[in-house]
Amino acid sequence: DGAWWVQDAAAALPARLFGDVGGKTIVDLCAAPGGKTAQLAQAGAHVTAVDRSPARMARLRDNLARLSLQADDVVTDAAEWPGPDNGGFDGVLVDAPCTSTGTIRRHPDVAWLRQEADIAALTALQQRLLQRAVALLKPGGTLVYCTCSLEPEEGEQAIASLLAAESGMRRVPIEADEVAGLSEIVTANGDLRTLPCHLPHDDPRLGGLDGFYAARLVKS
Repeated sequence: DGAWWVQDAAAALPARLFGDVGGKTIVDLCAAPGGKTAQLAQAGAHVTAVDRSPARMARLRDNLARLSLQADDVVTDAAEWPGPDNGGFDGVLVDAPCTSTGTIRRHPDVAWLRQEADIAALTALQQRLLQRAVALLKPGGTLVYCTCSLEPEEGEQAIASLLAAESGMRRVPIEADEVAGLSEIVTANGDLRTLPCHLPHDDPRLGGLDGFYAARLVKS
């Protein structure tokens, strides 16, 4: 009936890092199946969802229709998408493809399916997506980058490389009150780093978070 959708608690955090998105233009790169797109649309943003998979985009459209939410959708390779002709976006969300090692508590097969060589290929793709995201932002716009990975190459090191290459980008530290007061998931640099041991519960089936990394940057 569209009353709710399911996300891991950690996966629900990155979209909140844009703050008040009411009336703003946000592009969600690698958007399908659409949980974060739905979050942003429900919060009042004008969302463009980009994904290269027609089948996954069809699922995103179905999900938005069930939830009675609106978003523009584009089926293309996000790393090569030139964006609209009418200028940049207020915000870009890069929920990048990654090794998904942060989801092992729910998907233990990840430990067998992923190989060490996958990291290099995926970090190269993540850098391409980050460079495209910078180009899609208008001055003053916000970039939120996230992965469900525990690997520093796909998190902290990816953002360090971007900041070293893009002098016009600066980090905006995340505050604990933006993430439900969970100060233990905010790093010394002001990034988000959740671990499966966070948010414990007496019943182990109800506790824990996916391992996520997220950083917030602003274009000057």
